[in-house]
Amino acid sequence: MRIGPYAIQPKVVLAPMAGVTDKPFRLLCKRLGAGLAVSEMTTSDPRFWNTRKSVHRMDHAGEPDPVSVQIAGTEPAVMAEAARHNAAHGAHIIDINMGCPAKKVCSAWAGSALMRDELLVARILEAVVAAVDVPVTLKIRTGWDADHRNAPAIARIAEESGVAALAIHGRTRDQHYAGQAEYDTIAAIKARVSIPVIANGDIDSPEKARAVLDHTGADAVMVGRAAQGRPWIFGAIAHYLATGEHLPEPGPAKVRDILLGHLEALHAFYGEQAGVRIARKHLGWYAKDRPENRAFLAVVNRAQTAQEQLRSTRDYFDALAAGVKPELPAAA
Repeated sequence: MRIGPYAIQPKVVLAPMAGVTDKPFRLLCKRLGAGLAVSEMTTSDPRFWNTRKSVHRMDHAGEPDPVSVQIAGTEPAVMAEAARHNAAHGAHIIDINMGCPAKKVCSAWAGSALMRDELLVARILEAVVAAVDVPVTLKIRTGWDADHRNAPAIARIAEESGVAALAIHGRTRDQHYAGQAEYDTIAAIKARVSIPVIANGDIDSPEKARAVLDHTGADAVMVGRAAQGRPWIFGAIAHYLATGEHLPEPGPAKVRDILLGHLEALHAFYGEQAGVRIARKHLGWYAKDRPENRAFLAVVNRAQTAQEQLRSTRDYFDALAAGVKPELPAAA
């Protein structure tokens, strides 16, 4: 799959997720096999570009090409200026958010709420495409609700506006993440447009990725929540798509090394205090698949310093790797 001049290989993409796909996580997922990693949603409002949060979200120094930055907003001219700003600060691809179902985003008529106004969609896409020399991509849902599943119309508008690729989550906005994603709408869109289509929604295993690609004819798959705590899923999917064979699940020693590297990157990127706090949610995701990890989380979440957090994590996974029961404080 190509997005403008960029070959996306392997054809498995990290979905943009607010509060998750920060620079440390993007770098980790790319290293472990993602062909592309899209940034957290960044605001198009220039009044907030110099806030601590936005500065972190717009930091792409040292990130391997291509860098994809997602922007969100409702005003065509403002979105166009945001695209120019991000392209000037390292973005190789500009992604437009019309898929976020969050209430605070939709209440401002951004995210997936934009799908309710196809004329505005066209104006935004045309303005952003005209504003930058880099490829522009779009992320949408199948529609606002079951009675307004207009993703095929939005896809046609996107193609006519010069959008270079389209990612589609197989749910309507009102579903949020409930129920099962459906892929028939994605297949119908892929059959009608010539631009690359990326299928998103409930892709949580190599077999599911293969099945979704076969069902939809999509050019790539996009993985979101299934990568939380399992960033190696990208390499597993890529290997399965290429060979039909499964990679072994990483053992405790491998998970330890991945997790410690992730924690150190978070501490360095955000500073110790914020890094320790932000790392706690990632520790929870890494630990969620093993019931015995609850005691570990009770201990590690009390850590106030980077060294405490790293030491508790290392000791716990060292014990698992050695095949012995980890020793944890009785208070856990």
